[in-house]
Parts: sequence; structure tokens; C-alpha cells
Amino acid sequence: MEIRVLRYFLEIAREENMTRASNRLHVSQPTLSKQMKDLEAELGKKLFRRSSASIHLTDEGMLLRKRAEDILAMVDKTIDEFKALNEIIGGDVYIGCAESYQIRYLAEIIKNFREIYPMLKYHILSGDTAQVSERLNRGLLDFAVIVEPPNLQKYNYIELPVADSWGVVMRKDCPLSEKQSITADDLIGFDLITSPQSLEADFPRWCGEKLDKLNIVGTVNLFYNGTVFVKSGDCLLLTFDRLADTGSNNELCFRPLTPTLKSKMFIIWKRYQVFSPIAERLVEKIKEKFGKNILNNSNASVK
Repeated sequence: MEIRVLRYFLEIAREENMTRASNRLHVSQPTLSKQMKDLEAELGKKLFRRSSASIHLTDEGMLLRKRAEDILAMVDKTIDEFKALNEIIGGDVYIGCAESYQIRYLAEIIKNFREIYPMLKYHILSGDTAQVSERLNRGLLDFAVIVEPPNLQKYNYIELPVADSWGVVMRKDCPLSEKQSITADDLIGFDLITSPQSLEADFPRWCGEKLDKLNIVGTVNLFYNGTVFVKSGDCLLLTFDRLADTGSNNELCFRPLTPTLKSKMFIIWKRYQVFSPIAERLVEKIKEKFGKNILNNSNASVK
């Protein structure tokens, strides 16, 4: 299976039309058709459902599309890393981030870093710990910022200096907005949404068995989308402080939980990871900034 053929396959999948794909690829249509028939023969599966007007992927084709996207992302990342080996004025760095006000620390470091390496390009993937860790494990990210303590056997990591505080984002006309802080009992009877990760790792330690009494009507992994549902009046959002615009001109407000619930954040990378030159220098800069916060891990260094 050749990389070139995978690129052809993805272009056909995007265009859903052999003629348009061949024009974009600057490859003749008969050549492209033959490449796809050879690919199907190699895999022993039909990848396309063909009609007179368009081409659609079979279930097997959908699986190959996902795998091909991952493979080509890794290939492109590797090519970029080798291009940067002889010229460290820039390069591409891939970072996975949980949503948190503390991302400002990373943004500040990158801003200063770009003054030294103006050709740096950074690519931010937002998601929960499971999502960014999975891409980190597959080599699609250089490092990640996550919310739960990492596995020492898999990762080196640095602890960010402060913790995020949990609370409730609600409309200002919600009855709970009159309270200074919110207990688990206060939330009983209200429709709530929060992240899947927090339901497993955070709220059981906050309210214990009372979690079963809370009406969790949905989950969300990106904060902004959650606030849209809150503004509609459908629900309340359990999330970190200082992520929503809750100023005087906004219709939302935030109230902290009581007892206090906090979550630490960690910058992680794989043990024995081989970085591109620019990514290695960025990680070293992060370690300089937060060196005192490197957790007790004898391997907490760039390998």
C-alpha cells in the first residue's frame, strides 16, 4: 500500500467524484480508476459504491479513510520534522489541550518563543484527556495539556502552578444565581450537562452517592458549545471557572461549588519520545518556566 495511493483514495473520498478528483490530482481518470481497483484487490474489500453521478464509501472504505488520515498525518509530520533538522528557525509543533484558563501560561510561553523562532507554527487540538492522550499515543501530537494525573509509566509531565475551580454556569435569571455558592443538594431537580471525563473522575469525589440524584441530561467536551445550550435555557453547565464570559453585559453567570472542587492540570509527553528540534526546544522552554513544578519523576526530562 503506497502513500501516494492513499492520498488518491482520500481525494476521491472528499470529492465523491472520480473526474473531479483526477482533475485536482492532475492524474488521468483511467489511471486513478486502476489505482483504486488495485487497492481494492490488495485489501480484498470493496471500498466504493459507484453510481452514475457520484461515488460513496462502503463501510470498509470508511474504515480505510480513518486509517489513511492518521497515516498521512503521521507521514506529513515526519517530513516536516526532517525538514526542520538543519534549520531551527521554526517548524511545526502539535499540541493537544484540555479547555482551561491555565492554557494562558502555554500561550504566553509560545508568544515569547516565537520571538526567537519566528517560523514556528503551532497546531492546537482541543479535547478531553482521553481524546488528546489517544492522539499523543499514536504520535500525532508532540505533547498535551490534560486535567487528570498522568500515568508515570507512560509519560513525563509537568504540573501547572494552580488548579482550576469547578462551578456552575447558568443564566442570570436562574433561581440558583441568587446563591453565592452551589451544593449538590442545590442542583437536584435541575437539568445539567458536563464533560464525560468529569462524571468519572471529578464529581464522584465531590458529591459521592448524591451524583445519582443529579439529572445529567447530556455531556459536552468543548466548553463554548455547552454555553450555547445554557443560553437557550435548556440546562446548567458544570465546568471550570473563568471560561465563560460572565461580565455585567452577559446573560450568563458562574457560581462556585461548595465544598470546593479543584482539578490540577499537567503538561505531558511520552517517555523516550524523540522530538523534532523545534519541539524539543519548546519543551525545554516550558521546563524552564515550570521547573519547580516538575513532579517527582526521575524520567521527567526530554528523552
